[in-house]
Amino acid sequence: MPGENPETSPLKYKRVLLKLSGEALMGPGQFGIDIPTVEQFAKAIAGARTAGAEICLVIGGGNIFRGMAGAAKGMERAQADSMGMLATVMNALAMQSVLESQGVPTRVQSAINMDQICEPYIRRRAQRHMEKGRVVIFAAGIGNPFFTTDTGAALRCIEMNCDALLKGTQVDGVYTADPKLDSTATRYEKVAYQELLAKDLRVMDSSAVSLMRDNNVPIVVFSLKEEGSLLNVLHGRGTSTTISNEGGVAK
Repeated sequence: MPGENPETSPLKYKRVLLKLSGEALMGPGQFGIDIPTVEQFAKAIAGARTAGAEICLVIGGGNIFRGMAGAAKGMERAQADSMGMLATVMNALAMQSVLESQGVPTRVQSAINMDQICEPYIRRRAQRHMEKGRVVIFAAGIGNPFFTTDTGAALRCIEMNCDALLKGTQVDGVYTADPKLDSTATRYEKVAYQELLAKDLRVMDSSAVSLMRDNNVPIVVFSLKEEGSLLNVLHGRGTSTTISNEGGVAK
């Protein structure tokens, strides 16, 4: 609306799940956790919470260990995936530490019981945490091998009754092809779940996309590199791609 203050305008998405890849936590490094990068993400999350959003997170583990990569080198897939789930717990604890250093109350809930370091995943408890303004980080995927953290994010998003799943990436949306490899690639403003699957655009794994489609919850893909991008998405502005049952065309 003309004259409307963007910082006080109503949020388009009030309760959201933010999905971050483990690789995003590496920052400029090639492995592990870059604390200044985590601090940038934490600052954005804190700002979104101040704006009135209820936020939960799922963070991948690829910066420490990726189950499929381990399986490709000869490790048993189920064992490798278990190691990958432990990596997501490490990332969740790192994010919790940084968020709380910025004054944001945070809880980590793990799908694998680790009572000495975090809570077990209990859906109603997690919902109550969010209602009280706490950021909840869901770790260890869904606690089973052969499922990615994308699927875990989709499941938790639906269980928490979120308005949308926000996927923070290195690009500002979904493109018709990889923009790093194809200079003619164009960005979708909106795209339907079915088109995403049919064209194998690989934003999230097919199980996660199907779960979101069947429950009619949108996925919003945006770039974490842009300052203020998370707040923009919550207010329904900025550059992003919305994946839903409505669909659209590439811009």
